[in-house]
Amino acid sequence: MARLWFTVFILALLAVPALSAERPNVLFISVDDLNMNVGCYGDTIVKTPNIDRLASRGVRFDRAYCQYPLCNPSRASLMTGLRPDTIGVYDLGTNFRSTVPNIVTLPQLFRNNGYFAARVGKLYHYGVPREIGTDGMDDPASWDYTFNPLGRDKTEEEKLHVLTRGTGKGTIGFAMAWLDMEGSDEEQTDAIGVTHTIGLLEKHREQHGDKPFFIGMGFFRPHTPFVATRQWFEKYPLDSIKLPHVPEGDLKDIPDIALMIRPPNYGLDEKGLKQCVRGYIASVAALDAQVGRLLEALERLKLADNTIVVFWSDHGFLLGEHGQWQKQMLFEEANRVPLIISAPGRKAAGGVAPGPVELLDVYPTLAELCGLKPPHELEGKSLAPLLDEPATAWERPAFSQVTRRRDRRPIMGYSVRTDRWRYTQWGRNGAEGQELYDHENDPKELTNLAADPALANVVVQLAKLIEPHRARFLARRAAQAATTQVIQP
Repeated sequence: MARLWFTVFILALLAVPALSAERPNVLFISVDDLNMNVGCYGDTIVKTPNIDRLASRGVRFDRAYCQYPLCNPSRASLMTGLRPDTIGVYDLGTNFRSTVPNIVTLPQLFRNNGYFAARVGKLYHYGVPREIGTDGMDDPASWDYTFNPLGRDKTEEEKLHVLTRGTGKGTIGFAMAWLDMEGSDEEQTDAIGVTHTIGLLEKHREQHGDKPFFIGMGFFRPHTPFVATRQWFEKYPLDSIKLPHVPEGDLKDIPDIALMIRPPNYGLDEKGLKQCVRGYIASVAALDAQVGRLLEALERLKLADNTIVVFWSDHGFLLGEHGQWQKQMLFEEANRVPLIISAPGRKAAGGVAPGPVELLDVYPTLAELCGLKPPHELEGKSLAPLLDEPATAWERPAFSQVTRRRDRRPIMGYSVRTDRWRYTQWGRNGAEGQELYDHENDPKELTNLAADPALANVVVQLAKLIEPHRARFLARRAAQAATTQVIQP
């Protein structure tokens, strides 16, 4: 009888699929200012075959949203797994280590658990293009190794066609500027970064043995100035570029506080605006080619079957919708971002997750996929179930926020995105303005329904979702005020 039970036990073990002893690697691809001008997201103009190929291998999240449509707050939120109000980062100058000094970041979690953690390019905040080639606001505790690429797009800035310096205090960091550069892609900052990343992949086994890796490749484009080599501009002739349709009177029902660009379109003429859109599109196409190089390297080095690839942008980007450009606004185009996760062995290759998710969800997702336990409470939710069943009902709305100032006091705007609605509240109880858009019938957010009596209950319900977030913001402000009074009586 004992022998029979032993035989049954062995047969049962053989029937169970063997689990790989190797922990999965992570290739973490971040992009700067990329909106939904991507082929697999339905764009019919920009050609992005490599990003599309990645989506065919993983899950494309159709409605992913950043938590703050500005580089530093968005990246700090994703990398800490905490909301902007929790870490107190709302601008480009605050380092999250000054507000939550002992936090364990996403790459730091992997590093602490035996992974080789490396950064190439921009993962945390950099002023672009000013800080290209430097460490920017990097976080040394996150990495074993870092590399700062520097190419002709930075060293030859004097060649830029600068149309307006925008909102950047005299710098070209927020400029409406473009350049179709001579020379090869290999001389550009992002391509140099990809070449270096491929070198890390090639040498990893030799230098680190069986140690898994978490490698972040951070692209600087398509952030302004819009720079790409001439070959990419030539694929999109100026006369083929179309600007978004803005109906007459579009801004009449939008609270003034919601807008950033005054006058609309910077007062530029149609040709100048089309030149900028063309430069942006060319930058996206050039970026896609570099993503292709990374994917090909994974395949060539036989790493693809054990490497999770995450592709994400820190926030969206307006290209003339409502006469507005760039970010720091709570319209759909500034907050919706591409997010693709390809995890070997998951069931839903090529799937599309339709429900709203947040960049905040990336940290818990990767932790779960790699069997790591974060040392602090995360505020997102793992998307791992959607990698097997992307159509699973996802009841969590997505929240974004942005700060304005009135009379030197901060006013926080909060926006909640559900399957159907976007509701935005400026100031406590919407004292500075409210917006409500029906994405089922108005995906371009052209009609503000917040004052429609028939939708008053919708506004009330969505406002309740925002209340806990505003309470957290007000509590932080009160704590800061108390500290200031103690320090400066």
